[in-house]
Amino acid sequence: MNPLLNQFSEKFEATPFHLIKDEHYLPAIKYAIDKAKENIEKIKNNTNKPSFKNVIIALEKSDEMAKKISTIFFNLHSAATNDIMLEIAKELSPLMTEFSNDIILDDKLFLRIKQVYDSVDFETLSVEEKALLKDTYKSFVRNGALLSENDKKLLRKFDQELAVLSLRFGDNVLKEINNYQLVVTNEDDLNGLPDYVIEAAKSLSDSKGLKKSWVFTLDYPSYIPFMKHAKNRKLRQELSYAYTSRANKKNEYNNQKIIKKISDLRHQRAVLLGYESHAHFVLQERMASNPETVLNFLNDFKEKSLAKAKLDVNDVEEIFHLENSGKIQAWDYSYYAEKLKKKMLNFDDEFLKPYFELEACLDGAFLVANKLYGLHFIKNENIPVYNKDVVCYEVLDKNNNHKALFYVDFYSRKGKRNGAWMTEFRGQHKSGGENQRPHVAIVCNFPRPTKTTPSLLSIDNLRTLFHEFGHALHGILSEVCFESNSGPNVYWDFVELPSQIMENWIYEKECLDLFAKHYKTGETIPDDVVKKIKESIKFQEGYATVRQTNLGLLDMAWHTGKVNCEDVEKFEKDISKELNLFPDRKGTSVSTAFSHIFQGGYSAGYYSYKWSEVLDADAFELFKKEGIFNKKTAQKFEKYILSKGGTEHPMELYKKFRGKEPSNEALLKRAGLL
Repeated sequence: MNPLLNQFSEKFEATPFHLIKDEHYLPAIKYAIDKAKENIEKIKNNTNKPSFKNVIIALEKSDEMAKKISTIFFNLHSAATNDIMLEIAKELSPLMTEFSNDIILDDKLFLRIKQVYDSVDFETLSVEEKALLKDTYKSFVRNGALLSENDKKLLRKFDQELAVLSLRFGDNVLKEINNYQLVVTNEDDLNGLPDYVIEAAKSLSDSKGLKKSWVFTLDYPSYIPFMKHAKNRKLRQELSYAYTSRANKKNEYNNQKIIKKISDLRHQRAVLLGYESHAHFVLQERMASNPETVLNFLNDFKEKSLAKAKLDVNDVEEIFHLENSGKIQAWDYSYYAEKLKKKMLNFDDEFLKPYFELEACLDGAFLVANKLYGLHFIKNENIPVYNKDVVCYEVLDKNNNHKALFYVDFYSRKGKRNGAWMTEFRGQHKSGGENQRPHVAIVCNFPRPTKTTPSLLSIDNLRTLFHEFGHALHGILSEVCFESNSGPNVYWDFVELPSQIMENWIYEKECLDLFAKHYKTGETIPDDVVKKIKESIKFQEGYATVRQTNLGLLDMAWHTGKVNCEDVEKFEKDISKELNLFPDRKGTSVSTAFSHIFQGGYSAGYYSYKWSEVLDADAFELFKKEGIFNKKTAQKFEKYILSKGGTEHPMELYKKFRGKEPSNEALLKRAGLL
């Protein structure tokens, strides 16, 4: 029996990870696609007059099984993959793309959708029904329903190629990470590194059967502390080069040809659909609306932050020159910025880490959610998980009603891609009189506990935890009728608001006092340090803003027109020449490992992080005014932002919450850029 094809019998219909084997995926997805096609045929051949119910709702439900199975597979492909799954993905991804195109390019099906769209009395539909009908119609038109048969065939070809290339891109980055290790055999080369980093490196070395050595990798919990704290400049340079040259070396994992092909195919696809560029196509369904708005937005931040960024780097270079001659290099920045931070604020990440024990920080996030939204998180060890690192919680509302399942997957391991993200194994929606509650997960790459020390977070790690938890709340608190509009299924330049606003709480003493206690002594963070933590928001923020702006402009450069690019490195350097604050390094590339835009769905959308910062800073101003745990403000945020999903235009929802359109003044003030 294939467990993916059965009704899940676990409590809350949780995914039975313990029963699923690699060989189950392809047969299950093929069966589910066949069933979905049967459902589509029923919609097309229904002799009754096309209606919202027998066309639009029926279509919404037609491929539920296929979505469920592919969601499970691709979630694990990111968080717990292996060589077998990497091979399965090469067949499964094109299958799903072809199936999607079979639906979107079906003339007979689109005709029935168009008949409903043209004939229905919109006034008889609810707000959510109107949104679903409009979104369904637009989705078909935007993805080729009006094309000729020859152009539809061409579109299918583009989509198939893009699906395969995106997978290859991600696989290459992951293999580059997995294939690299820095083996240190001289104990003097560990100078400057915190004990927990050294212990983790020794543990990894032991697991590989190496003697008298320490192993460092390109995984974030290893790479970032090494770059911040390792005194050995030559080793920082080596590790930095390995990281910044990922998938850009002269080997089988080089992504240069792949990203040029992806960019070209996206452009051809957009032109085929009647758009000037891929960015024009994407941004039609974003708050920003068009590339001009995005470029003006990014260039405005460039103008406001570049001078400050240069001063930031000069400040770091002054510290650098106390120990070195010559020009500061990119691999020096984190190390000497950390020294500057300690000098200016009289504390550093290592001082703070004992106060940020991972379990306590997670409890802190839960307490914040309880104070704001009345939620309770209860660990449930009877729910199956996909890896021994994963923990599942049942989420209850203020009346102790079941609200969601919440999975946390915190530690780095082989087969798990870098970074942090929120995902869903099941989205919320209402069906047949039942409110199907979501199964939400957050995946991070935090340092593992060692034999002597629990997992201790840096302030950046803590911010990541609260960020992803904010995304999770967007899924958990969703209250909509249709899954395609639930939770985080919103415009991409709106989706980061619920996550980024949560970061603000970690800089407030009233919040930190709830959970930030020294793991040995139980003491809270001293008041003067809390004040410095808040001040640290502005530390090197000019540099950070320029870096984000640079990434946004690079993304737009790949997608705002046809790219004539022979050399990816030269292309990048031409785009970044104003914003590159360090000497160029031959052999390095951002694009070849820029997974957000070439694998993760942020193409022509990386600007949205900064866009959402404007929203979150403006929104949090209201919380600060009314009280950071003010129930009335939280209820408004839940009602108009967290619960509504994509059922209304995000600007309208934001204005209902805030009473006005957002202003970038709060962000500029917070960042010290005014």
